[in-house]
Amino acid sequence: MYKSLERTMTTERLMLRPFELSDAQRVFEYCNNYNLYKSTLNLPYPYSLECALSWIKTHEENFIHNLFYEFAVADRITNELYGAIGISHNQQYRLGELGYWMGEEHWGNGYATEAARAVLDFAFQEKNYNKVYARYFATNIGSGRVMEKIGMVREGVLLEHIYKEDRFEDLVHYGILAPKI
Repeated sequence: MYKSLERTMTTERLMLRPFELSDAQRVFEYCNNYNLYKSTLNLPYPYSLECALSWIKTHEENFIHNLFYEFAVADRITNELYGAIGISHNQQYRLGELGYWMGEEHWGNGYATEAARAVLDFAFQEKNYNKVYARYFATNIGSGRVMEKIGMVREGVLLEHIYKEDRFEDLVHYGILAPKI
């Protein structure tokens, strides 16, 4: 469960908050990592400080216009940045795609799962989504485990859907519907 304070959410261990320009250096350090790049759909590599700054600058406008909600995943006490989580908002169909990344040094600590649960609650309770979906490369089984732990159901596989690094990648598609009252 999470507690929401406008654009900041807290969980047991985490604070999901808007990114600040002062986070750009850490975003650059985390994202300029080949291991992170190879398991993400849209992250460029190499990743520059300018990429981090321009990406952070898009968040406010996207949030205001209810297009995309991007949150820094940080330690609730120390505010140390661990990664990012976001969800798109297709208002016409009341659904969105969940996406996340954690700095490699924070993999395996359950932060993505904890943050994803909070974002699901935000999507269903505050933004009235009917469905949230997510996709991952079949080779990134850790991301699939996060989706399963938050109650998402495997809906199918998009075979050889993405061409990356001179090979085709399968995308595994998961989804979850809003709880019915």
